[in-house]
Amino acid sequence: MRPQRVIVVGAGHVGLYAALRLSKKLSARQAEVVVIDPQPHMTYQPFLPEAAAGNISPRHAVVPLRRELKRCRIVAGEVTRIEHARKTVTIQPIEGPATEMDYDHIIVAPGSVSRTLPIPGLRENGIGFKTIGEAIYLRNHILDRLDVAAVTPDPSVRRASLTFVFVGGGYAGIEALAEMEDVVRDALPTYPELRQDEVRFVLVEATNRILPEVGPDMGAYAARQLDARGIELRLGTRLESCVDGWIELSDGERFKAETLVWTAGVKPSPMLDRTDLPRGPRGHLTALPTLQIVDGDRVLEGAWTAGDCAQVPDLTNPGAYCSPSAQHAVRQAAVLAANIRQSIIGGPLKNYKHKYAGSVASLGLHKGVAQVYGIKLKGLPAWFMHRTYHVSRIPSLNRKARVVADWTLAFLFKRETISLGQLHEPREEFTDVTPPLVDDRPAEPVGAGVR
Repeated sequence: MRPQRVIVVGAGHVGLYAALRLSKKLSARQAEVVVIDPQPHMTYQPFLPEAAAGNISPRHAVVPLRRELKRCRIVAGEVTRIEHARKTVTIQPIEGPATEMDYDHIIVAPGSVSRTLPIPGLRENGIGFKTIGEAIYLRNHILDRLDVAAVTPDPSVRRASLTFVFVGGGYAGIEALAEMEDVVRDALPTYPELRQDEVRFVLVEATNRILPEVGPDMGAYAARQLDARGIELRLGTRLESCVDGWIELSDGERFKAETLVWTAGVKPSPMLDRTDLPRGPRGHLTALPTLQIVDGDRVLEGAWTAGDCAQVPDLTNPGAYCSPSAQHAVRQAAVLAANIRQSIIGGPLKNYKHKYAGSVASLGLHKGVAQVYGIKLKGLPAWFMHRTYHVSRIPSLNRKARVVADWTLAFLFKRETISLGQLHEPREEFTDVTPPLVDDRPAEPVGAGVR
């Protein structure tokens, strides 16, 4: 009897943890675990602000799949279609023709993408903050703007270069904003041409509060801390346009900025549009507490989901669904792997049930807010809790040790404020100095070769 094939679509928090547990709990005779993802690593997204700020190396914010999932088959490619009616997936590898692969069980966990809006100029000028590449680019871009501002004789270019706009007041937006403001503040002493009062950071948030996850009191504290650092908070305000770098807000203000970071929420991966799986009103896969995909009252045998792309009932809060957070995703992955194992070897399934413990958020170096099990913390204790929690959550001892080493070095020495902007166009200098091939052969006379 052949082993059952379990395909894992996506190697985020759910995909990596579920595949790791399945590979440990099931023998090779029982199951073959196949992980499909275009990237060869899992990105630990809570560390993106730290990587962008240079507090940790970008390589240490990602987990190599082949090193961590040694007993799984890793396929570097993109799932372009899922046909659960035939139990097949179509895979487009990095190179070569598309192929089909059948399965017995499938974990659909492609995660989420930035939730963008049809705002004029956003596609051309916005910078996302969902991937390690975007985090590296943001750091280099902001430091490049300081170089531009320091040498330009044009006051309007100087103002635009030193104006940084962040849209979205959730975790990603606030942590990225706070960390990058720290980076600029630390870098300014090395730029005698620039003054702190010339730097302008603007947060644009459509609602009237920031960090709703940590509660209104801690959110208000965070707002006061950001305001004290000179960061402008435009609450209850929307971005209307950013064509050619001109920022137009719903409160009527218009100004030029060369940096626009979009962190206004997430939505399920568009890959789900190319499946025959049932979806909820907001595009999420509909699931039972057992993490099986369900179509109305009908359970789709062998189809499972969790994480950002799933609509999983929150049994601790009847009528609500689990929030798209790493806290839920990691725990859902454990239950999901256990239930697939039970389906293969036989046994009852378990419901996912976890009472949300609370939230922690960094406001930059040595600053933070937290509300955990009803306990509210702020300042240095909250920041320390933030770091302690996330270093405990990132997979593998290897990554934990590297992150702690990075933090230790950052504590002992000053922050590196060096732009490596050439990373984004590494061949440009080489192509500029390489002459084009010139054909020196004489042209054939008209009629040559005709007899």
